[in-house]
Amino acid sequence: MLALGSMLHAAPDSNKNSYFQPSSSYSTTRDPDIPKYAHVSGEFPWLDLGMDHRTRFEYRDDDIRRPEAGLDMPFLHRTRAYLGIHDVIDPLRFAIEMQDARRSNGNYAKDNRDFNEFELIRLQAELYFDDLLDADPRGNERPVSLRYGIQNFEFLDRRLLGNNQWRNTANTFLGFRGAIGQDANDWNLDFLAVQPLSREISDWDQPVDGQWLYGLIGHWRGWKNVCLEPFYLMLDQEKTSTLSDRTVHSPGLRTYGKFGNSGFDYDASVVHQHGENGNRDINAWGANVEIGYRLDHPWKPRLSAFLGYASGDRDPIDGIDNRFERFYGFGRPWSANDYIVFENIIAPKLRVELTPTEKLRVDFGYSWYDLASETDRFSGAKAIDATGKSGSAIGHEFDIRTRWQMTKDWEAILGYAHFTPGSFTGKTVRTDDTDFAYLELNLILF
Repeated sequence: MLALGSMLHAAPDSNKNSYFQPSSSYSTTRDPDIPKYAHVSGEFPWLDLGMDHRTRFEYRDDDIRRPEAGLDMPFLHRTRAYLGIHDVIDPLRFAIEMQDARRSNGNYAKDNRDFNEFELIRLQAELYFDDLLDADPRGNERPVSLRYGIQNFEFLDRRLLGNNQWRNTANTFLGFRGAIGQDANDWNLDFLAVQPLSREISDWDQPVDGQWLYGLIGHWRGWKNVCLEPFYLMLDQEKTSTLSDRTVHSPGLRTYGKFGNSGFDYDASVVHQHGENGNRDINAWGANVEIGYRLDHPWKPRLSAFLGYASGDRDPIDGIDNRFERFYGFGRPWSANDYIVFENIIAPKLRVELTPTEKLRVDFGYSWYDLASETDRFSGAKAIDATGKSGSAIGHEFDIRTRWQMTKDWEAILGYAHFTPGSFTGKTVRTDDTDFAYLELNLILF
């Protein structure tokens, strides 16, 4: 885990002695623990400061997540500010991060995907010890840390635990987070015991009553070009007026790396889920695999093929719940339109990534979406056909994105996605194709 500290201001892979190697798979790189926009104060090396702003204009025609077809052209605004204190009253450290998320010019009622006005997304105290354990074989310190407070974080490939940076509002939690080691080590462990916070539009966010997330995530980098990440996640949910008593156990394994110097890379995960949902037993699973190949060309082209799967419930009255629990993962890049989540889905994809210059990146791809179970829901559009007669074809999507780092502090992103509905979506939602275009501007204010 990346912890607050001057030794971690550089990316882990910038340390020549580091064991860390990032995955080459598409859009799975975790955001750093200290936000990208934050930096060490020039006069005070024990202080991290930063502030950024993002505005995104969206053109959405016939969005299938909306109850009626039509055109919506909202502006999404997000401002964040960060302050961290470290290396001055050790082992005690602190961090605070504020966020203000709003939407203007939208045609729909306020929701907590777009609105979370003037909210704390990080308010944490940390005990950080850098000398309790011996260094790893390459001399990297193996720190031990424990945090408590409001936190946001990302783990694994972000499909189960992610900040959801694309969305205007962030996933946040209240509780404990501990770590033995750091990304630069040959191995490290992360621990979680947190409550998710409900995103309130204009009030302070509150813990979700009776709901806890527990996690143990390992990272082993002892083999060259290979990383193994065994993990166990548990969601414990007490019974409410609308939800059953529910406990979901999720052991899994992620592995990623490269096939020597062949140019090929891979990233694969498998998760099995068991437990209880009211009086039903849980038996679900999810998996994904991506194989990529980087060509020897000045534009560094990477071609990749991906297949993602998450089971859906086959029969609501058979006493077994097969619907995969997606926890708190990201929505993109399952779908550039943000229609798909890691639940009841089969999603093959083909993708091309290009880097024409150091400041310009382009990627485009094609995706197909089917329900894993025809009788379970399509969560993205809140649609279901319990008879299964509408088929399983959700649709297919083309998307393209260009990212331009205009200056050190300015980034512009231009994107477009076209979705064509399949038989299931056409019969349960609408038959209209959808178009989505956007222009995003990111500015580091200081």
